[in-house]
Amino acid sequence: MHSVPDSGKPTIFGVLRPIDWLLLAVPVAFAIRYVPGWNHQTLLFLISGVGIIPLAGWMGRATEHLGERAGPGIGGLLNATFGNAAELIIGLMALSKGLTGVVKASITGSIIGNILLVVGASLLAGGIRYPRQTFNQTAARISSTSLSLAAIGLTIPTIFHWSAAATPAGWSPDSEQKLSLAIAGLLLVTYLLWLLFSLVTHKGLFNGEDDGDPENDAWSIGRSTLILAGATILVAFMSEFLVGSIEAARHALGLSEVFVGVIVVATVGNAAEHSTAVVVALKNKMDLSLGIATGSSIQIALFVTPVLLFASYFFGQPMNLEFSLPEVVAVGVAVAILVQICGDGECNWLEGAQLLSVYLIIAVLFYFLPESTQEPMPNSAPKVLNEAKP
Repeated sequence: MHSVPDSGKPTIFGVLRPIDWLLLAVPVAFAIRYVPGWNHQTLLFLISGVGIIPLAGWMGRATEHLGERAGPGIGGLLNATFGNAAELIIGLMALSKGLTGVVKASITGSIIGNILLVVGASLLAGGIRYPRQTFNQTAARISSTSLSLAAIGLTIPTIFHWSAAATPAGWSPDSEQKLSLAIAGLLLVTYLLWLLFSLVTHKGLFNGEDDGDPENDAWSIGRSTLILAGATILVAFMSEFLVGSIEAARHALGLSEVFVGVIVVATVGNAAEHSTAVVVALKNKMDLSLGIATGSSIQIALFVTPVLLFASYFFGQPMNLEFSLPEVVAVGVAVAILVQICGDGECNWLEGAQLLSVYLIIAVLFYFLPESTQEPMPNSAPKVLNEAKP
């Protein structure tokens, strides 16, 4: 998780930034949740979602300062591991409530959002100020290739489901679960290789530009740990409020589970990084801006996804990696567009506007998409039943 400071009022914890005013939502969420007569589920869903945004930003700042104290190697590992801690916490809370559909939708939503929404907004904002912006073409291509491989891994279980259902042997939930476990393990191994490449053997490609932090010295280890622990605890509470009110809120607002996961939950979890990527793009630091967006997507696909799948077994409701056809297509389209943009090493505002247009089209698709029943396809169900007969 990258953090770039904005001008603001110095405090005992550092520089108070404009986004930190959203911290006022945290006590309001607690009041809605615990004060008798105030417990309005839809309002709790909205307010707790707002509260997560600045808390995720503080988690990122604390992690970066810890990394500066620990040195480049450990610091890079800390940032890579905890870069998507807010999304991971939200996912774990959703799994504890049995909302595996929301978890899977938030995974694809985070990947789609980082590529189309974050990169699109960054290219548009930076391109308006600078007619032509450039970035490290090699680093961008490596990141986009990593995302392409991750997208392939995430779409294979869906392809398996559709292909196996059309064969005489039929579709087996047990086989699909084992396939998902195998792919999750391979994604995690790929993530470790990506860390080795980006932090050790070719770290020069991913150093990017200096973010120009106005805070002269890194926070002390104690201060960083205290802030990280406090922000993490509050994110856990906000996530529990958010997840606990999803069902009531989405019915009240007329939203499907997949729309809430792909658009709402994914945006909330990534909002702090979204703003950071746009800020550095406005400073003509496109290597850092693209690194934030693509790095976050890689972490979601290769690290957060396997961790959530393995964790689902501890909650007694194993999750698989089968996604809906619209999600698979949306991820594929997003990655394909990113590969094209990274091909020439330069960008402009029109490319940003085009990415945002694609994101809005996908958002409209998921808004009108009927609720999924999450059941096996009709032509595969009889075959599964027949396998169970003696």
